[in-house]
Amino acid sequence: MIHKLQPLPYEYNALEPYIDETTMRIHHTRHHQTYIDKLNAAISDYPELQNDTAEDLLKKLSTIPEDIRTAVRNHGGGHANHSFFWSMLKKDVPISGEVASSITNKYGSYDNFKNEFSTKAALLFGSGWTWLVLVDGKLEIMTTPNQDSPLTMNIEPILGLDVWEHAYYLKYQNRRPEYIDAFFHVIDWEKVNEVFLGKY
Repeated sequence: MIHKLQPLPYEYNALEPYIDETTMRIHHTRHHQTYIDKLNAAISDYPELQNDTAEDLLKKLSTIPEDIRTAVRNHGGGHANHSFFWSMLKKDVPISGEVASSITNKYGSYDNFKNEFSTKAALLFGSGWTWLVLVDGKLEIMTTPNQDSPLTMNIEPILGLDVWEHAYYLKYQNRRPEYIDAFFHVIDWEKVNEVFLGKY
């Protein structure tokens, strides 16, 4: 295998009660693993692509051979998006650092940012992601459908929320807004700030 599923940096129950252990285990070992398996299958006949990370592939998606471009977009996106998502989760880490100041400067307050992010996540039709990104050095909130990544648009993600139903349906059923609210209890703002400082 070219791409491999990495273990989570915490136990599957570490985000309880906000994200349940069963969902985390299935989401990681089944959904994420499937994206990796299908990405590996897509690039199996293209050795020149096999040393690229999923992020590298997404950044140069327009140059990927047409017969596998959609698979790389979907499954490479699924791999990269989930890897990024897992790395940003930790329970009850208060917002701080430069990213906190930048969010306040952009949105007026953390609560304003949370409301705008939550609204966009709740209103996203179907499956997809909601992101805090840097566009030309400025913070923006954006959504992408399916497993599309901001990286394909040369936009750097700072924080991402998976709003596919498989991310929350076992615990929250159709109550997506409750899941979104729970997400704000498990953002590792220290990690987000680290990524922000590395991209800013």
